[in-house]
Amino acid sequence: MTDLAARIRSCRACGLYQTRNQPVVGEGFEDSGLMLIAEAPGADEDRVGRPFVGPSGRLLDRILAACGFERDRHVYISNIVKCRPPGNRAPKDDEAAACLPFLHEQIASVDPRIIVTLGATALKYLLGDASLRITRVRGTWMDWNGRRVMPVYHPSALLRNPSLKRDTWEDFKAVVRSYRDLVDPAHHSDYV
Repeated sequence: MTDLAARIRSCRACGLYQTRNQPVVGEGFEDSGLMLIAEAPGADEDRVGRPFVGPSGRLLDRILAACGFERDRHVYISNIVKCRPPGNRAPKDDEAAACLPFLHEQIASVDPRIIVTLGATALKYLLGDASLRITRVRGTWMDWNGRRVMPVYHPSALLRNPSLKRDTWEDFKAVVRSYRDLVDPAHHSDYV
């Protein structure tokens, strides 16, 4: 992934490169059975160049820990777009289109059996279907190129609306069970 990271860092395929501090390539275990995909870096991520380092990242880390997952041992995390959209707005179609080839290369390299899409934007662009609504399909296993995909609410949505946490916990429990089925039958979580 070193070559891919270099190409992402020098990318100028859309206008987002003009306002970014640095792109967020992605991070985690590069031979993972589990990949998490969100929409785009936020301000904290843009500043340090790593995914999920702000309040949403702290919540995500607590969810992963409860599931028995560690970023550097079990999970690879990436985004639909690698540069922060101004004002944390959702990525535009042309921005997503410019970055999706990078994401597809990451998926091919990591080769996860399970993908968790964090939020509506990641779901829409990964599956290529703008009609999908996270409120309708979250918690439902889907298929993308022979991989299991679990749409869940983005951690920032949980911070804004804590009532969504229960549904998200149920969704992640399903992810743990599938991880045991497809990746590691001995995977341990104290809670699932």
